[in-house]
Parts: sequence; C-alpha cells; structure tokens
Amino acid sequence: MTDPAKMTEADAANELMRLARQIARHNRLYHADDAPEVSDADYDALVRRNAAIEAAFPHLVRDDSPSKAVGHEVASSPLSKVTHEVRMMSLDNAFSDEEVADFVARVRRFLSLSADEPMMFTAEDKIDGLSCSLRYEHGKLVRAATRGDGQVGEDVTANVAFIDDIPQELDQNGASGPVPEVFEIRGEVYMAKADFLALNAAQEEAGGKIFANPRNAAAGSLRQKDASVTAKRPLKFYAHGWGAASAVPATSQFGVMQAILDWGVPISAALIRCRTLEEMLAHYRQIASLRADMRYDIDGVVYKVDRLDWQHRLGFVAKAPRWAMAHKFPAEQAETTLEGIDIQVGRTGKLTPVGRLKPVTVGGVVVSNVTLHNRDEIERLGVRVGDRVVIQRAGDVIPQVVENLTRDEDRDPYPFPDHCPICESEAVAEEGEVDVRCTGGLICPAQRTERLKHFVSRGALDIEGLGEKTIDEFFGQGWLESPADIFRLKARRDDILKREGWKEKSVDNLLAAIEAKREPDAARLLFGLGIRHVGAVTARDLLKHLITLPALRDLAERARNGTGEVASDAVAELTSIDGVGPVVVEALGDFFHEDHNKQVWDDLLSEVSPPDYIVETRDSAVAGKTVVFTGKLETMSRDEAKAQAERLGAKAAGSVSAKTDLVVAGPGAGSKIKKAAELGIEVIDEAAWAEIVAAAG
Repeated sequence: MTDPAKMTEADAANELMRLARQIARHNRLYHADDAPEVSDADYDALVRRNAAIEAAFPHLVRDDSPSKAVGHEVASSPLSKVTHEVRMMSLDNAFSDEEVADFVARVRRFLSLSADEPMMFTAEDKIDGLSCSLRYEHGKLVRAATRGDGQVGEDVTANVAFIDDIPQELDQNGASGPVPEVFEIRGEVYMAKADFLALNAAQEEAGGKIFANPRNAAAGSLRQKDASVTAKRPLKFYAHGWGAASAVPATSQFGVMQAILDWGVPISAALIRCRTLEEMLAHYRQIASLRADMRYDIDGVVYKVDRLDWQHRLGFVAKAPRWAMAHKFPAEQAETTLEGIDIQVGRTGKLTPVGRLKPVTVGGVVVSNVTLHNRDEIERLGVRVGDRVVIQRAGDVIPQVVENLTRDEDRDPYPFPDHCPICESEAVAEEGEVDVRCTGGLICPAQRTERLKHFVSRGALDIEGLGEKTIDEFFGQGWLESPADIFRLKARRDDILKREGWKEKSVDNLLAAIEAKREPDAARLLFGLGIRHVGAVTARDLLKHLITLPALRDLAERARNGTGEVASDAVAELTSIDGVGPVVVEALGDFFHEDHNKQVWDDLLSEVSPPDYIVETRDSAVAGKTVVFTGKLETMSRDEAKAQAERLGAKAAGSVSAKTDLVVAGPGAGSKIKKAAELGIEVIDEAAWAEIVAAAG
C-alpha cells in the first residue's frame, strides 16, 4: 500500500474515489441492511486510509467523501420516515493512546486554552447497538426513530413501547426537576449477550433466522413492521446523549446525563468525569479488562468535553462533533482455512475477489466469508485456496485476513482472472489503478444490470417498485437494455401482467412510479448514469454551476475534444467548480467521447425532461460568498471562525483572490489586507463578523 506522501495526485484521486464507493457500500450494509460484510477493524482501516490520503491531498477531498457521511440513507422500508430536528451525528475514532492525546490537544487549541487551564471530559463504554432517538414532549414519549443517515431515520415508536428501559412518560419528580417541554433522549437499543444466545437457540429450534451477533439481532428486532415481533425480543436501552431540547437541565454533559437518569432512563454505570488524559486512558484500560465479562457487547470508550458551552463553540465537522471521540478496542482474531475464492463483477466492471472460509467462531460470531479487496491484496497476502489464514474481527460478520500462515508452502500462486467470469471480455487494470475491470462495458450482463439498478436506486432516480429482482427479471426478458427502456415499459403492461406474481395493481403502481420521474432532478439523473468519479455530491456541484445537463455535456466535450483556448477555457471553467478536479474532467470527457454513451444520453433525454437545477442558498448575509480570515483573532480560534462561516453557508478560503467576497481581519493582518485593497474587496474586523453571525441566529 503506497504511502500517501509518495502518491501522485492522480493515484490519490483514484484511490479516494474507490474508497468513497467502498465505504458507502459498507455503510449501507451495516446501517440500512443490518448485514455487514466486513469487520469493524476492516472498515476502520478503510476510513483511516481515506483520512490519511485526504490529509496529504486536502484539495482532492470529495463531496461524497466518507469523512462527511453519517450512517446511511433509509432504504425502502415498511416503516415510515422521520426527519430529525437535530441531526444524529457519528463519532470520529481513535485507535491508540497517542490519537487520544492528539484529540485532547486539538480541543485545547481550538478553544485557545492555556496549557494549565483545567479541562474535563466524560468517559463511558461504547455499546455496540442500534442508535435511537426518543422525543418527549411535556415528559411523554411521542416519537422514537432510528438514526438512518443522520438526517432521516425510521419511525419505531410502536416498537419501543415494548422495551422496559424506555419509559412512556418521564419522571417529573426526580432530583433534577421537571422535564423540559421538548427533550430528545438519544442512545443505543441493544441486546444482552445471554439474551442473544437464548434468542438464537429459540430461532434455530423454530427454523427461523439465526442472527450473526447481538447488534444485528437488536437492529432486526427493533426495525419490525409488526411491533408484536419486537415485543417478543429482549431489547434494552442505554442513553448517551440528547438531540433537540427546548431547554437543558445542566451546564455539563455529566449533569445532563444524571438528569436523564433521574427522569427514569438508564445510562451507563461506567460514565465518569476525567480531569486529565491519564485518567481517560486509565478508565479505557479498566473497561477493556472487564469487556469479556460485561453483559453486553462494547467496542470502545467514548470521551466527550464536559462543558456544554465549550461543546457549542467546538461545533461539528461534516459527520461528527469536534468535542467527542470514540477510543476503539483492538480487533479479535482466529485461525481457519481459505476454502475458495469467488470473483464478483460490479456495476463499474470491477472484479472483486471474495474468500470463502471454513466457518470459524470469532468473539461469539460464526464467520465464513472475507473480502480480499483486489488482485494486489491477494498478491500481498500470497493467499491460495487451501491456505491457513489468521482472520480478524471486531464485531461484524466478515473479517479481514491479517496473516497467511502457509504462504511459504511450495504451491502455485492464485491465478487472478484476466477475463471477465460473466461475459469473458478481457479484464485489465488501468494505469495507476489496482482494480481489475471487465472491458465489456454495456455488453457485460453484470455491468448492464448493475448500472440499471444504480440508475433506479435511492440516491439516483429512486423509482419505487423497480428493485433488483424486477430489473433482473425484465432484463432477462429483453425489455430493459438501457435507462431509457425503463420509460418505455408502459408499452409492456400486458406482457408484465402475464408474468408470475404480477397483478394489475402492482403493475399500475410500478408504471405510475416510473411516469412520476419524467421530470427528474437533474443531479440525480446525472449521478444515476454512473459516470466514473461523478458521485451524488459532485453531480450536484456540477449542476449548481452549469444549471442544465446540455450545458454540462457541451463543456465536457469542449474540454475533451477542443483545441487551444477552446479546450483550456472549458477545463478552467470545470475545475473552478468546488469538488471538481482533473480526474472528474477527464472522466466526463471520456464518457461523452464514447458513441454508445452519447446514444444512451440522447435516448434517455428523449424520454425525460429534467428541469433546470436551481438551488436556494441559506438566509445569511454571507451565504454563497467566499470569506478569508487573517491576522490574530482574539475571541475565537481560526478553526472556530471557519466553522462559523461554513454554518452560515459561506466558503472559508485561505488566500485572497478575485473570487474572495469578504476579508475578516484581526490584529497583525498583513499582505492579505493589502491584496484585498488592491482588488476592492470589503474588509471588516472581528466585531463586525460577530454581528453577522448573531444576525443569522
């Protein structure tokens, strides 16, 4: 694996793209499907690799970067959706004492605290469960929802009524006083280890589903359409924080958690206050020593800044609070045999090897599959069918291979395919890439069907009722070859009715859902086409600037096929868009250079009419503007100032240019003030900036 410091920009951009897609898939499997395919340690390694590359190439950070994502959007579900008033965030992770020390130091720097100023943190065990938010109004439970993607979750109000730890009405007479008019308690729904084993024994006896681990059992039990199923499952709840609140009963994290306990909701018995880094790490080691004997699964310890006013100042990054950190435990390991290697072909033609293991129990969970990632990873491990391997797991179903115990045996290496196992087209790795891809494109059934599935997926056109099985069925009948064919299915109504399982109502509902997408969101349509390197966020950024799809195509073709100033001007305009770099420009040009892609594009736009892409900005005096902070800021750190700008819908830049709209100058500002004056850019002081922030609310 190449050191990020030694990577070329192209290699970094390519790997960030691959990591974004890979991590997004694992997020969906874990958060939305309750069916993870990698271990916590494997997932964390991907996230850490992504973070390391982003740190080395900050200008290549993607808008669909995993560092900005929380959970996963709620997929098609029988449960209704709930929009959280206050977003449910994730947590950044630490894996060593040094990283925890860095976290403490970052907090101190952000708040501009002196080395001797006291700073207190809370520390508690991190339960491995399903995040849930409980909304109480006037002390009565009115709604319970899962985290989902952090913004939208699933309504599980009826289901949590059967969890004894969750009171339908809070105790108004506790020592902490009455409950605020609105208060959302957030925590984890979990299943104790003993209850999990008893449930699986009962499921096996009844011929039902066997759960992989307590977390999956808890998630599957809570997310039931029929609450009577939930009622039969032994679920429990621990609170670890709160969301929307009309008032808070204390000025510290510890104080509010004690109030929640007073109101009748359980919190961790391991929750303590720590005054020093040494106390935090000592608590971590104590909990780690007790982990095996605890009645529920945990995967680390969570530290939080105790003072709420400091939490407010610290704020959030894209997906996590700056004032909290999860200190994860090391992974568990076991030894087994690699019995086979299967090759799967994805939507982009990528050949992904999956190892089939002799089933082995790791930490109480039986695992039988392992992702081998790509050809290079197989070569690095030297794995072959029949090898004895050490696998590592930290709470999920599919582990990672950490060591090959028999790699020195005299046997031939595994022959990675040089042809697609589906369509037999040549399979190659492009220069600078590790992934081997089928070159068959749309002639490859695996890619064609996967691209169609992507086109109708939740993040793209989101066509209700046109799921994977239906696409496979219609593709097999020859009714679907390209996205435009979806909008011609109305002519197949009688043919569909002849298929087993289809009734008039289901057919008409499907066709109505398709017709409802005749004027689709342009960014979703662009994302749905599956152009390499153009994710959902990049698609939105392109269209915020270019407004229409024809304008995008024209600019991409000029950048690819033009000469002289025509091409350079087009490239310059595209790369001026936030989140768009040379890799994206090249991918767009390559897409529109292929005749079959242009045919798919033209055919699709003959069936649909996406409206112009107009995005409203936030109501703030600096929304949509570029702000530069310079000089010494006296009331806040530079990081805090940039975070304020981003919350107001502005972009915080590091240098003054013609694109700068406003400069905020503190004492000691130098050359940037001079350049702002030369360019005629408005300059204000820190007090004036504070007024802008206050006016925005």
